[in-house]
Amino acid sequence: MRDGDLTETRPVVVPLNHNDTPLWGMSARERLRRIAAARGLALAEAGAGDGAPVILADLRFAFDPAWIDWLARRPGTVLTRDGEPFLAHVAAADRAATTRAIEARAPLPPGLETIAAERDEGIFNEALRKRERPFAERLVPEQVALIERASYVGAYKGVTDLLTKYLWPEWAFALTRLAARLGLSPNMITAIGSVLCVVATIAFWYGWFWTGLATGLIFMVLDTVDGKLARCTITSSKLGNAWDHGVDLVHPPFWWWAWAAGCAPYGRPLDDTTFWAVMAAMLVGYVAQRLIEGAFIVRFGMHIHVWERFDSRFRLVTARRNPNMVILFALLLVGRPDWGIIAVAGWTIVSLLVHLVRLGQAMVAAQRGATLVSWLA
Repeated sequence: MRDGDLTETRPVVVPLNHNDTPLWGMSARERLRRIAAARGLALAEAGAGDGAPVILADLRFAFDPAWIDWLARRPGTVLTRDGEPFLAHVAAADRAATTRAIEARAPLPPGLETIAAERDEGIFNEALRKRERPFAERLVPEQVALIERASYVGAYKGVTDLLTKYLWPEWAFALTRLAARLGLSPNMITAIGSVLCVVATIAFWYGWFWTGLATGLIFMVLDTVDGKLARCTITSSKLGNAWDHGVDLVHPPFWWWAWAAGCAPYGRPLDDTTFWAVMAAMLVGYVAQRLIEGAFIVRFGMHIHVWERFDSRFRLVTARRNPNMVILFALLLVGRPDWGIIAVAGWTIVSLLVHLVRLGQAMVAAQRGATLVSWLA
């Protein structure tokens, strides 16, 4: 089957076999139901849905939801793990024979394409314009920790900043597992984080910088947890997505304003000229960088941070909230929060110039006939 072909009739997802081993607090069947529902696919009983194409899913295996997206576009394809079929997109005529092959290890019907899930080349993620290797493992109790970690790592597939990548992955993983065990929803985590975000803003305003940094750190970790929890438990919602991204988009300028204002009660006030210059640089730089990122997506169909290796590396330190907080923390250590906010303003302008140059280079390359492709593809 040619890559990217679509079936005329959407397949029905059919669970096979039984598995009592929970994953992220869910049964294997419930997890499959959520995966299917998130993609607008119906979940049918083993004997239902006759006449329609089906995606047969063996509940004895746990797999990345990306496999369903990939397989839904490839009728006549069977995925295997260590030689055992566990996912198959087949027509009604091949359903019975493929079911026997999965449940009883009978031969697969002829004409189906067999793909090993563990193959080195992985699959191409169209949305992120990158190649990845989704997990697929046998779901048994002794494998749960490994599978949950693989699910967690796979839940965020983009490039990110140095703190999110290096400092708190283990913290966020532990909190995500705890939240799932306690039955907390992603929106509950977002709500807690939103309160902490406001508390941090107030602390910065009054010059209580260490209190604000501690509160802000918890908020920043929870800002990772809510999204991870939503993806790992397949409970993403439009409300949660809008709420989380809305807070992320709006709060940074208020933090910088509060920090600059808090320098006065701390004892290191900025003069009026410096204060307004810092605010102008940070606000213009913040908005302009966001607009450049959006323009790059519209023009080239991918994030500016995944174009070339340099862009992904620069994303680690570009003037977003987390790298800026590192700068503020470093200069607060020497008792100079005023130097910190001035340094952040300067780094914001530098980052803006880098983004402008990269956008210009991309447009020149496109005008010369080059096709821009992510280096991660």
